[in-house]
Amino acid sequence: MRRTPEPLGVEQSLPAGSWAASPARRRNMQAIRSRDTKPEHLIRRLVHAQGLRYRVAAKPLPDLRRTADMVFRPAKVAVFIDGCYWHGCPEHYVSPKTNPAYWSGKVAGNMARDRDTDQRLREAGWTVLRFWEHESPGECALKIAATVSRLRSSRN
Repeated sequence: MRRTPEPLGVEQSLPAGSWAASPARRRNMQAIRSRDTKPEHLIRRLVHAQGLRYRVAAKPLPDLRRTADMVFRPAKVAVFIDGCYWHGCPEHYVSPKTNPAYWSGKVAGNMARDRDTDQRLREAGWTVLRFWEHESPGECALKIAATVSRLRSSRN
């Protein structure tokens, strides 16, 4: 369903309980994808071309309320492709100018959740691979393929 823009000068109201600063900010935030990003698509295409099959946006562990970008169940490999802003990339993260306390806290929370996810998966016998969105898709795909192949052959 396509929305028609409001005439100039007419401001849309925010839904009750919204924390967005403005309707424009709310639309911007709603447009941010949590899955199927361009880096994910590129890496998945390259991994698939190498003959590997996987689950997309799947929970590696049934009791863990978190999803990995790619899951190789038999090999027990969970792959995450992290966005530089949302996961606090040491090379590219820049603190926002608007409401920095809120956003920096949110990113710090994401980073803490990422470490907790890694720990829980490793304790359950999984191998966790994390890549930044700016890393070479070809190199990421090669590392994924090598890790999955090695673990499949060692488990057989």
